[in-house]
Amino acid sequence: MIDAPAQDALPKRWTLHRLNNGVIFGMTVRGVRILPRAVSYGIGRAGTWLAWRLMSDTRAAIAENLGVVVPEETTREREERARRLLLAYARDTIDFLRALSASPGELARTFDLGTGNQAIFDAVLRDGRGGLLVTGHCGNWEIGGLLMSRVVRLPLTIVAMAEADPDVNRLRQDIRSRMGIETLEVRQSLDTALQIRRLLAANRFVAMLIDRHLGRDRVAVRFFGRQTWFLQTPAVLAYMTGAPLVPCFIERVGPGRFTTLAFPPIQVDRSLPREQAVQQATQAVANAIEARVRANPESWYQFYRYWDAQE
Repeated sequence: MIDAPAQDALPKRWTLHRLNNGVIFGMTVRGVRILPRAVSYGIGRAGTWLAWRLMSDTRAAIAENLGVVVPEETTREREERARRLLLAYARDTIDFLRALSASPGELARTFDLGTGNQAIFDAVLRDGRGGLLVTGHCGNWEIGGLLMSRVVRLPLTIVAMAEADPDVNRLRQDIRSRMGIETLEVRQSLDTALQIRRLLAANRFVAMLIDRHLGRDRVAVRFFGRQTWFLQTPAVLAYMTGAPLVPCFIERVGPGRFTTLAFPPIQVDRSLPREQAVQQATQAVANAIEARVRANPESWYQFYRYWDAQE
């Protein structure tokens, strides 16, 4: 599962680009703490416009990815969407960092839990087997940690891939620690899967991004009409433990304002052979992610050629 042999070929280093380094991320963290939101947004707008102009490979990669979402648009139109996508990512990052120091009242105003989401979370924990919160690289998944730890106050551990830049990785670990959230880094231990099973047995939520596979930790799904490799570990763990998969998304509705969308829990059918059950459950998650990307194309944060990596 997660801890596939180190020699397995990994997809491209997803976050290894000029914007994702310790200097820029560290400056962003410090600047957002002291600057008004409007000023931070202005800096983000200027910075992402420059990135869009200068980072032609990234611009082209985003436009290519969006081709399956808005196939009716021209390349130029999709490249313009790429600019708006970069700006949306900058604003999501700014809002997340600002929310770290928000008061309880401010956080309550930040999130709209929506209808039925709290009931879904509560029902999962009442069942006593924990739950696997699964999502894709769409929306503001980082700020979802604040929702869980400080607003609905549910036990959460995040399973994450280490950042390519060690300074960025350290800063992100520090941020999660400030939120009171445990982090498990994949490929840092031989027993990651056992640790996740123990967390689920303790009736906790475990959050994982599922739309990028790691080496042989993969299962084939149909995603935007194409065969795509998703991470298989979440569904395998659900099959082994009985914990449900809960697709969950945090989507922007305004400056510093987000709505929550939790899909009904997906129970992996343990009466089926494991491979079949894992594929069916992961396909259900892929369908949920596809629906949210179609609804919000400019919140699908893949900055490399997603489909090339599938090969």
